[in-house]
Amino acid sequence: MRQPLPHDNVTPLADSTQTKKQQVAAMFDRIAGRYDFINRFLSARIDLYWRKKAIAHLEKNSPKKLLDVATGTADMSLLAYRLLQPDHILGIDISEGMLEVGRQKVKHQHLEQKISLVSGDAETINAPDRSFDAVMVAFGVRNFENLQAGLQEMLRVLKPGGQLVVLEFATPRNAFFRSLYNGYMKRWAPRLAQTLNSDAEAYAYLNRSSNAFPDREVFVELLQEAGYSNTRFEPLTFGICCLYTAQKSF
Repeated sequence: MRQPLPHDNVTPLADSTQTKKQQVAAMFDRIAGRYDFINRFLSARIDLYWRKKAIAHLEKNSPKKLLDVATGTADMSLLAYRLLQPDHILGIDISEGMLEVGRQKVKHQHLEQKISLVSGDAETINAPDRSFDAVMVAFGVRNFENLQAGLQEMLRVLKPGGQLVVLEFATPRNAFFRSLYNGYMKRWAPRLAQTLNSDAEAYAYLNRSSNAFPDREVFVELLQEAGYSNTRFEPLTFGICCLYTAQKSF
């Protein structure tokens, strides 16, 4: 396995004695109540298009049992259930605050028997080998404390032939869009979040962690090193987000 990546050491608070995992969980606990509103506002709802595109990649295999890693408030799980109608979706997250918001959304849609949300860590998934037909991660891999360990653990719980889809922010390659994106994420997103009574530091961390994330070809290489096959990436919306797809070999 690779040595820890520089990305693994990017934390919400540089001077904290807590681990990255502890800091990320505490950060999302703080913003859980406002997360959905702020997320939709700051992304102008483009994230809904990204999520639908990712889930569409799973449709051809008609997965019956899905794992949603870093599920947060269960947006991905709820959308995947609506679009794919699987037998069951398990969502895991290290933030109990986010999970509680997600549980209320699941309950509101009367899907408690179809979607289960539990506390869980991507690096130590509480499931047997070959448990899931598909694994999804939407904007969560950059929060992993050990990215390569998380990728290998998700591979472990996939069935042979199972699919992995990952959505993550990326740095635009075009200089003009990169300048606009970095300016928005570095200056305006934290200010807007603070104005809307959310945690400005959380969105400053989003910018730092996105910039440090090994995106595009480098992340595809990490997927291959972890043991995945048929690895691909697709830039979305001027390259500010990437969709990654991979498969566990038969």
